[in-house]
Amino acid sequence: MQIQIEYESLEKSRPDAVNDLRLAREKGDLSENTAYRAARSKLSTIDNRLRRLKRLLDNAYVVENKNADFIDIGTFATIIDDNNVSQSFQVVNTHEADINQGKISSYSPLGKSLIGKRANDQVTIITPSGVKTYTIRNISLERAPFPKPIASKSRDR
Repeated sequence: MQIQIEYESLEKSRPDAVNDLRLAREKGDLSENTAYRAARSKLSTIDNRLRRLKRLLDNAYVVENKNADFIDIGTFATIIDDNNVSQSFQVVNTHEADINQGKISSYSPLGKSLIGKRANDQVTIITPSGVKTYTIRNISLERAPFPKPIASKSRDR
């Protein structure tokens, strides 16, 4: 979905980049024209990204996981480390990975070690900060909602 949105956005921005290149070219001597080099570089970057995204879209397929018995691409997992610190995320393909959105790649060290594991299984991975052991607490097909804050009772007198 995000790849399609980015592709469409780049397609819309390409005519402006072509126009910028045309205007820069009209300014004369191309060997010393920094505006031309910048416009050419921008258009080249857009075209390269469009080709890469097109290739991804042409070869993409939807993975629909219907089994929450084990971790696979698309499943949500909650793990806990040796210090009782809990983390929740979705295991996704490399192109979708975004740690800020709680999505880890199935090719990451943690992702690789979790694929195929079940609830209560333990995995051990080597990280830059040392060896870490995680216990899988929960596996689901849907993101668990964040708990609602407990409303404090107000006293009206």
